[in-house]
Amino acid sequence: MTDAAHRLLWTIVALLLVAVGVTALAAGSGALPGGHSDAVLLGGGLTDAWRLATPWSTLAAAVAGLLTAVAGQRLLHRTLRRPDRALRGTLSRPGRHGGRTRLATEVLVRALERDLLRAPGVHRARVVLTGTPPRPDVWIRVDLTGDARAAGVREHVHDAVRRFATTAGCQPAHLDVTARIEPVHP
Repeated sequence: MTDAAHRLLWTIVALLLVAVGVTALAAGSGALPGGHSDAVLLGGGLTDAWRLATPWSTLAAAVAGLLTAVAGQRLLHRTLRRPDRALRGTLSRPGRHGGRTRLATEVLVRALERDLLRAPGVHRARVVLTGTPPRPDVWIRVDLTGDARAAGVREHVHDAVRRFATTAGCQPAHLDVTARIEPVHP
């Protein structure tokens, strides 16, 4: 699942929780049409059914809560994870004349880092490739000097990624660029 899909999922979860909270608040204050503030929110039939299945209803509620907590923990873990599963091995592409081109991903990463370091104002560059070889995710972090021009660096990063895609023969499925400006020491 991509980061965009995780953000969309978190947005949906947040909207559902807000909708449930607003509905409960409106029901509790009697603002819902046909509702009264002193009315029972859950009907007597539901309460009787809960009491009839007493040990199993409590167990079912506990299991549902546990499953919800585990799902939330996994979603949070996936959202906060770092791109630690770097693409390893060999990137292989079929050639035009019956051959194959093979490149070690470490070679591609180092080449892109060297290309990024050529930009004026870039002090350090770090690249991580994740995902599958035909459409890898590219994670770039550049550390800039205090006098770096952001527009010039942005253009250079764009050109470097374009050259990378042309050289490797694959387009990044996702590109994440983080730029940090280092403070100027007097």
